Amino acid sequence: MIRRFAPALVAASLFASHVQADQPILYVAVFGGSFEKLLKEQIVPDFEKLTSSKVILVPGDTTTTMARMQAQKGKQTLDVAFLDDGPMSQAAQLGYCETLTDAPIYKDLFDVAHFKSNKAVTIGLNGTGIVYNERVFAAKGWPPPTSWKDLANPLYKGHVQFPSITNGYGLEGLVMFARLNGGGEQTIEPGFTAIKTSVAPNVLSFDPSPGKISELFQNDSLWIGVWGSGRTQALRNQGVPVKFVAPKEGAMALGLSVCPVKHETVNTLAQKFVQYTLSPEVQVLFADGEGVAPVNKHTKLPPAVLAKVPDQETVEGMLSVDWDVVNAMRPAWIQQWNRQIEQ
Repeated sequence: MIRRFAPALVAASLFASHVQADQPILYVAVFGGSFEKLLKEQIVPDFEKLTSSKVILVPGDTTTTMARMQAQKGKQTLDVAFLDDGPMSQAAQLGYCETLTDAPIYKDLFDVAHFKSNKAVTIGLNGTGIVYNERVFAAKGWPPPTSWKDLANPLYKGHVQFPSITNGYGLEGLVMFARLNGGGEQTIEPGFTAIKTSVAPNVLSFDPSPGKISELFQNDSLWIGVWGSGRTQALRNQGVPVKFVAPKEGAMALGLSVCPVKHETVNTLAQKFVQYTLSPEVQVLFADGEGVAPVNKHTKLPPAVLAKVPDQETVEGMLSVDWDVVNAMRPAWIQQWNRQIEQ
């Protein structure tokens, strides 16, 4: 159990509070479920006390929040929005997010947390890498996998999982195989070629559903695959014998991000909220509740929480994706994937 911290200690270094006659209200778009519950119960109350404000959470998935911001561009009702990294990059590019104001807290972050646009920031990281079935590997006397290229090992034929690129993990896997074969976001063809010729023949399932993946690993149909560290930990918590590996070539960063929504004038309270989510004490709460690795270098995690997230060495070695390129090309890539890979 993580102990709550006094709000003055959490963010005293970030900003001073103001008591105003009219209580300001902040509308924050959040993921539903456990994420909303975490914000509501453990994060928002202290922020409200610190800033004498009222925070109203607006739950919804990434698609819903993006659609809301698109419909309300120029007259936004939201003040802050949480999104996955890829869609967040697109939101910033489309002008839905305000530029981050300077604050000392941003100097405390790992490089992978920063967006090129400086209009959003990653608050917690999942690593996209290799998941493997510990029970099967132990029974067969195999060492744990160490490389992305292990997915092409004929030893695992018919027992590999590679999610469709409609899923973020599958998309990052495609980019990684492109990079490993002389390409990258700008030149994706080597990735398609490598997966088609070397990986796809081994694949049992392209299904990105966590439920399906859990079932196939649980009954030992799947031995190895591409998946995220947080999702892998969630399966492990359910008793599925899986373990995450950051490949030696590097795990890909896939994070939860936040941005201040753009209005006619800079919303100071929204900027403060974004900064607040990056304080070490709040980073501990995100790590414990959502299984994401902290992006603030000064965050100290209790051992029980540390076991749930990628370690600092893994985070420091994570590779970023150029989401501006990926978002522009993704529809065409999905069509090509459906024709060439999942045919």
